Amino acid sequence: MFSPYYHWSGRGDPDNHIAMNVALYGPGGGWCMTERGAKHLSRDHDHLVIGPSAMHWDGTSLRIDLEEITAPIPRRVRGTIRVYPHMMPQTQWPLDIAGHHAWRPIAPRAAIEVDMKSPSLSWRGEGYIDSNAGIEPLERGFSDWHWSRAHLGRDSVVLYEGQRRDASRFAMGLRFAEDGTISEVELPPERVLPKTLWRMPRITRADAGAPVEIRRTWEDTPFYSRTALKTRLFGEQAEAVHESLSLDRLEKGIVKLMLPFRMPRRG
Repeated sequence: MFSPYYHWSGRGDPDNHIAMNVALYGPGGGWCMTERGAKHLSRDHDHLVIGPSAMHWDGTSLRIDLEEITAPIPRRVRGTIRVYPHMMPQTQWPLDIAGHHAWRPIAPRAAIEVDMKSPSLSWRGEGYIDSNAGIEPLERGFSDWHWSRAHLGRDSVVLYEGQRRDASRFAMGLRFAEDGTISEVELPPERVLPKTLWRMPRITRADAGAPVEIRRTWEDTPFYSRTALKTRLFGEQAEAVHESLSLDRLEKGIVKLMLPFRMPRRG
């Protein structure tokens, strides 16, 4: 959805603009998002193959086999990730009144196993899978949004809000219980975080009076930021993953000209 090549092509054939995005943070890590053409795509109900990388659902877990190259400095990224969802809700939420955009939390909480060969590292922890879908470009429907996910002691919480192009706002707070129950929750008070080096605005939510600590800014781009937060939500201390997206900035021609340095295209 961020592909400049897809934009320049007139968005006629989405299958001809595909990529497996991999971001490894920390020493020896790197960013991969090589775009490929339709001849490098194969998929069915349980499989997705994009170039040399693939995903396979075996009924209980998602296996991700990675064989990618970082950009702009080329280094190999090779390994396997296994994701074991604790729950898989079948509900999706519309993000606009017309229903042109929707979001689905596929696995609000999951166990993960990471086994990388290049770079050499491995760990186990908790993960998350979601999906955005729409019948029009994101920048046509929204000017910005802010999203965060936090794993509490037993539950998981997602906070999602943004500005639509018609000047209205959407905002939701969802709590996913261990037994699979989903409940809407009132959004905690708004907290404005410091802007990134690219001057990206960041807004989050936290309990009234509770401090919010930026543990690390993982992604800092002209139109997108991803941040690790230490926060307090619904009376519990939590580590949260936070994202801010500016579609106004993404629309700018200069930004699209910068993207190929991080998103090369092959085939």
